[in-house]
Amino acid sequence: MKGGKIRGAAPGGPGGRGPGPGHGAALEKPKSVRKTLLTLWDHLGRRKGLVILAFLMVLINIVASLAGTAYLEPIIDEFLQPANGDLSLESRLAGLLHGLIVLGVIYAVSAAAAYVQMRVMISVTQRTIRDIRGELFDHLQTLPVRYYDSRTHGEMMSRFTNDVDTLNDALQNSLLSLLSSVITFAGILGLMLWRSLLLTAVTLLMAPVMFLILSKIMKASSKYFVAQQKNLGAVNGHIEEIMTGQKVVKSFCYEERAEEEFHRRNEALRKVAVTAQTFAGTMMPLSRNLNTINYALVAAIGGILTIGGSLTVGALVVFLNLAQQFGRPINEATSQYNAIITAVAGAERIFEVIGERPEEEDGPDSYGLEKEGESFYWSRGEERIPVMGDVRFHNVTFGYVPEKTVLKDLSLFARPGEKIAFVGSTGAGKTTIINLLTRFYEIEEGSITIDGIDLRQIRRDDLRRSMSVVLQDTHLFTGTVRENIRYGNLEAGDEAVEAAARLAGAHSFIRRLPQGYDTLIEGDGANLSQGQRQLLNIARAAVADAPILILDEATSSVDTRTEARIQKGLSRLMEDRTTFVIAHRLSTVRDAEAILVLEQGQVVERGSHQALLEQKGRYYELYTGAAELD
Repeated sequence: MKGGKIRGAAPGGPGGRGPGPGHGAALEKPKSVRKTLLTLWDHLGRRKGLVILAFLMVLINIVASLAGTAYLEPIIDEFLQPANGDLSLESRLAGLLHGLIVLGVIYAVSAAAAYVQMRVMISVTQRTIRDIRGELFDHLQTLPVRYYDSRTHGEMMSRFTNDVDTLNDALQNSLLSLLSSVITFAGILGLMLWRSLLLTAVTLLMAPVMFLILSKIMKASSKYFVAQQKNLGAVNGHIEEIMTGQKVVKSFCYEERAEEEFHRRNEALRKVAVTAQTFAGTMMPLSRNLNTINYALVAAIGGILTIGGSLTVGALVVFLNLAQQFGRPINEATSQYNAIITAVAGAERIFEVIGERPEEEDGPDSYGLEKEGESFYWSRGEERIPVMGDVRFHNVTFGYVPEKTVLKDLSLFARPGEKIAFVGSTGAGKTTIINLLTRFYEIEEGSITIDGIDLRQIRRDDLRRSMSVVLQDTHLFTGTVRENIRYGNLEAGDEAVEAAARLAGAHSFIRRLPQGYDTLIEGDGANLSQGQRQLLNIARAAVADAPILILDEATSSVDTRTEARIQKGLSRLMEDRTTFVIAHRLSTVRDAEAILVLEQGQVVERGSHQALLEQKGRYYELYTGAAELD
């Protein structure tokens, strides 16, 4: 929730699983099922041997189960109601016992195959999901800042929650269940044809009716389940935004409006969920009743055939058993339909992110950053250029979107060791200059050089290592205070960490924490004040010890007294470093060698504090209060 603005939840926000088929992910049907399934198979194919083993276990399970059903016929006809009346009671009992043992072995094989299938598929699924989740996270680290700026937090988190969870369920349960249903149906149909063509024809008379009714229900239910998940995402997204923005909500007395909005969304979810679950709840009893009618019809005709002598009792029992099972694989397949569709849609959304173009790779002849003693160098092969911090913008034009230019033919320079301050109205382009300097965004026209080297000829990671950045928005990670400061330089020792904290003016308050530098920070520093979080942010930049320093509203979150204290530390930090400062408090930039006044993406004034006051231009108006930074 930026700037206190309470926004509507974007579809696809993180949330819990919804009930019924298709819970947890897709907001729309997949755009390209074939492409998504091929990509998914590429991941499953990494464990092709285990997948083939699981498939073989499915076949063994089905074959054994059907064989057990078929084996009932000889047991009944030969030992329970034998056509040959000459068999003695002892022979019949011995034969029955042998038959039951064989039947037990068959079903034991079926149960063992089902168990192995389950274990193998769990292993395959969890390893595949681990790989996909890891690939998704790793790829997100390579994407440019532009990608994150154009998407909501909830939208990104839904890839790791709803989409991954739904895919996990489908791979572990729905996929093999669907495959098993198809094979089982084919096996049952084959056995029925083998036993009686007439009874099979009678059974199949009901199949077209069943397929027609169930297909219409599936088509209608699919639409409502998609709508249910869309509304679920909206509800969960709204909850997340309101919970994370409670201070803003309470500050502006937004509670009643938030409740109204939640209940509106919640009621919309209830309505569509009722319809979706009604359709889902209708499928099973309807198909069961149709199967019952079909079973009764087959039993009646089969009984007549048995009395007439064209069918044995054992054959009738087996056929009735098969007829009873006939609708089961159809029901199971239809019940997995929505789960498969939403899982494929979720996988498609995951693979779309993984397929996003990462930041451009650095060229093979790019400059790197080296440190020798206390000095830094740009290096390329045998060439070594001292890092002086001479930064120049040459006729730079840039816009975040094509239809709106933010910087227009901008040129500026910062000499080595100078402190350059940017002031101007909101939207004038101050932060954009920093975004381009750090290569969070790439320029469209013109060029930016450091020590005479075009930024695009410097490896991106090395360029950013050459800069210590203190952003306006503080962010602390779960871990100790020491670990959060060390984030600026992972190789820094405890002494360097504490020295950086002293430099930033954070050492005194850290010592007063329950465990000092080993105090655990959670919830983005919820147990610290905003000013304390910013002090740690500054200490993190100090421990990086980079030759260029960027301060983007670095003291905006601290009071005047704290600001005066950390300004002393910042002054020591800025010594012999080229420093860029963005500030709304003009009092913090008075000692800058050059103050650049920006308006509408262009530099309208440049000079020292005193020189600009003497000009009595835009800076003078801002400083004296004749104009405001709006």
